[in-house]
Amino acid sequence: MTGRASARPWCLSLADRVLVVAVYYRTNLTMRQLAPLFGVSPATVCRVIQRLRPLLALEPASRPVDAADRLWIVDGTLVPVRDRKVGASSRNYRFSANVQVIIDADTRLVVATARPAPGNKTGAHVWRNSGLPDRCQGVTVLGDGAYINTGLAVPHRKRPGRPLLAGEEADNAEHRKVRARVEHVIGRMKNYKILRDCRQLGDGLHHAVQAVAHMHNLALNS
Repeated sequence: MTGRASARPWCLSLADRVLVVAVYYRTNLTMRQLAPLFGVSPATVCRVIQRLRPLLALEPASRPVDAADRLWIVDGTLVPVRDRKVGASSRNYRFSANVQVIIDADTRLVVATARPAPGNKTGAHVWRNSGLPDRCQGVTVLGDGAYINTGLAVPHRKRPGRPLLAGEEADNAEHRKVRARVEHVIGRMKNYKILRDCRQLGDGLHHAVQAVAHMHNLALNS
């Protein structure tokens, strides 16, 4: 006989397996809690999540044709994690990871996310080492004051003995208004409780962020 032996069939359909992962990310229930809901064992739930989570990842956005006319917004958020190799003790006194998220200002769709970095790193440091700047070539990207000297569009900065001019105050107000869109998107993403306390190890948080971003985009497009 040639070829690989047929793999053991799943006891759940593909639709149900995807639902298992979506429910897990949404509720952050343990494997033991999820198993009775689907009539399977905790080990099966674990295998389903491990197998499917990379397949639900957000597709990297290609460089838009009208890049010069697009406006993207970036922001970072801290996600509490259990894996000491992924996170670090941050300003909220918990082990957390810094996750960078880019959205399109017009559509509110997530364009890209970066791999998690230790939560004690600054936004500018994480941005420079995230690989995201290469994806943003030719696109105007908005960031907050944490991204000074990164090439992003940031607010005017107050300096000692030099108050902001009236025009600069107006610019900053408009900047805050537009940049708030990425905060709203991250807030909606954190409705998936996996991003409030991630128990996954290794690449688990990265896959969770990618999948949640993908589901956010699907919900906006539905």
